Amino acid sequence: TQNKVAFTQQVPVPIAYDGAQVDCSYRADLVIEGVLLLELKSVERVLPIHLAQVLTYLKLLDLRQGLLINFNVTRLVDGLRNVLR
Repeated sequence: TQNKVAFTQQVPVPIAYDGAQVDCSYRADLVIEGVLLLELKSVERVLPIHLAQVLTYLKLLDLRQGLLINFNVTRLVDGLRNVLR
């Protein structure tokens, strides 16, 4: 048998302001098994704004853990950042 991992792509990030839903079109790249956020980048270097984005998505999606992955590195391990909230 094959082990399958459930995931969703381009997950809408809900934003509520003053009791109303605001459509801002924020989308998380991947949510794995409903518990892990993956935010994918290909940038020269990861900036504080990228970390803030992951933390915001974690909070709004009510998730505890995320991985910020930058593919613009020589060794992929150098582009991984584990984020907990």
